[in-house]
Amino acid sequence: MASHRAAAVEPFLAVEIGERAQALERDGIDVVHLEFGEPDFDAPAVVRDALDRALKDGRARYAHSLGVPALREAIAEHYRQTYGVTISSEQVLVTPGTSPAMLLLFGHLLDPGDEVVLSDPYYACYPNFIRYAGGFPVTVPITEDDGFQYRPEMIRERLGARTKAVVVNSPANPTGAVLSAERLAAIADLGRLVVSDEIYHGLTYEGRERSILEFTDRCFVLNGFSKRFAMTGWRLGWLIGPRDDVRSLQRLFGNFFISTNEFVQWAGVAALREAADETRRMRAVFAERRRAMIDGLRAIGLGVGFEPTGAFYVLANARRFTRDSVAFAYEILEQAHVAVTPGAAFGPNAEGYLRFSYASSVERIQEGLRRIAAFLEGRR
Repeated sequence: MASHRAAAVEPFLAVEIGERAQALERDGIDVVHLEFGEPDFDAPAVVRDALDRALKDGRARYAHSLGVPALREAIAEHYRQTYGVTISSEQVLVTPGTSPAMLLLFGHLLDPGDEVVLSDPYYACYPNFIRYAGGFPVTVPITEDDGFQYRPEMIRERLGARTKAVVVNSPANPTGAVLSAERLAAIADLGRLVVSDEIYHGLTYEGRERSILEFTDRCFVLNGFSKRFAMTGWRLGWLIGPRDDVRSLQRLFGNFFISTNEFVQWAGVAALREAADETRRMRAVFAERRRAMIDGLRAIGLGVGFEPTGAFYVLANARRFTRDSVAFAYEILEQAHVAVTPGAAFGPNAEGYLRFSYASSVERIQEGLRRIAAFLEGRR
C-alpha cells in the first residue's frame, strides 16, 4: 500500500496522454504528437561523436558524485560567457536530468509544513516534488490577458513565516512567457531563496533570457541539455547553488544515485563547447514552427491571446468548447488522433486550456491542426 506521501503525487498527464497515443500507434493508427516538449531533432553530430569516443575510451565507470570536472568547468564557463557571472565548479552538481535535481533540492530545503511559492499555471511536476518533500505549494495566479506575467508584487502578498523559496520558470512551461530583467531583480529582492528553472534557456525568440544568478547568489539554478541540445533521452542536467548547500546535495546524491553516467557527461562537454552553431539553427527552426502553431490555432478557433516568446509551447484557450480539458484532450486523441496536453495538468488557472508543443515539424503541426479543425466542426 502506498504511503500518504506517495499517494499525494498526481499523475503526469502529458505522459499519460503520450502513452495512450503510443498504444494507438501500436494498433496501426497514425498519431500527431503535440503533447511532449521533445525536439524532433537528433542531438548535434559533435555530441553524438563525443559519446562514441567516451564509450570507446572506456569512460563508463562511476564518476565523481558532483560530476566529471571537465563538465562542471564547462558549465561554469558557460555562465561566465553567457550571463557574465562567476561561479565555481564546486557549486555545480551534475544530475541525470533536472527532475532528480528537483527531488534532491526540495528534500534538502524543506521541513514538513514549509511553503514554496509558484505561479499558476506552473510546470505540472513542481507541486508533486514539493509535497513529496513534506512542503506545501502556495500559488500566485497569472493570466493570459496579463501576458502570463509572474508579478513580484503578487508574489510578495503570498509570502509568509513558513515560505522557504520562490520558484521561477523563465522561459516558462506551459505558457512560453519570459520574465524581464526588472521582474527577476524584483523577485530576487523579495529576500527569499529563489529556485530558478532555466531549462528553456537558449529557446527565446525576442531578446535574450536572463539568469537569476545575475541578480542574486541566494538562489538555486536548474538547467540541462534536454531542450536546447535535443538530448531529452540522454538524461543530463545540472544544479547550481551556494557552495555549502551543494555539499549537502552532493551527500544526498551520492547516497541515492552514486553518480551520473560518465559517458553522457563527456557528450555534455562537447555540447557546451562545440554545438553553439547547431543550437542557433534549431532555435531558428523553432521560431518558424512557433509562427505556424500560433496562426494555425487562431485559424481553427482556439484562443491565443498571448503570443509566447520562449520555450516551445502555446497554451491555447479552449473554453468556448469545454471546461473539462482532460476529457477534451482525450476526446481529441481518440477521435482526431492528435495528442495534446490538457491545461488542468498545469494548475486551476489553466483549466479550459490545452498546451500545444511546437517541437514537431511544421508539416506535422499543420496536419494535427487540420485534424482538430475537422474534429471541432464535427463536434458542432
